[in-house]
Amino acid sequence: MRGNLNIPAGARGLVLFAHGTGSSRHSPRNRYVAGVLREGGLATLLLDLLTEEEEAVDLRTRRLRFDIDLLADRLVAVMDWLRERPDTATLAIGYFGASTGAGAALVAAARRPHAVGAVVSRGGRPDLAGDALPAVGAPTLLIVGGYDAPVIEMNREALAQLRVEKELVIVPGATHLFEEPGTLEEVARLARRWFEQHLAPAAGDETAPKERAGLRSPSTH
Repeated sequence: MRGNLNIPAGARGLVLFAHGTGSSRHSPRNRYVAGVLREGGLATLLLDLLTEEEEAVDLRTRRLRFDIDLLADRLVAVMDWLRERPDTATLAIGYFGASTGAGAALVAAARRPHAVGAVVSRGGRPDLAGDALPAVGAPTLLIVGGYDAPVIEMNREALAQLRVEKELVIVPGATHLFEEPGTLEEVARLARRWFEQHLAPAAGDETAPKERAGLRSPSTH
């Protein structure tokens, strides 16, 4: 698999991106969000979850992009790989999932409930995580466009199944891809705030982010 790993000096957390249906690590929307996160001192890894050969098959069949179990397996494997690298081994890890990638990110978070520090979904399909949702151990932020009516309902139903600190934010005036002026900037701001809160310890706080998150009561926002 191919990816772009960027680690700013003094990084205090790392966000692994799972792109959505038919997209790739070159997605301009995810690249923009990743840039904003790096400005906040977070490392980023934009990843293609399929190999070149698999992508060629998927272009014809559109099957693998909806294989949530396969994509979640890849996210877990990459997280394990990051834990073995000396430059990322100590960084708290979060997932940023877009569209179908959000479903895979939540399944991966459920499979490593004590290892994932936070999850953010942009225009996501958390419903694709199915029975894994109650097992997610990471604080989860769901961001949906105000004009994305079907996905709003899917996110509300998924929110009710999550048993962690959670929040659903509906961005007014935004459609599914957040192409309207200012809407993607709002997504990036919200994501950065969430990851800074849950991945980067406050100054002088040596407690691991996942341990601090476990002390919070689940929210019902």
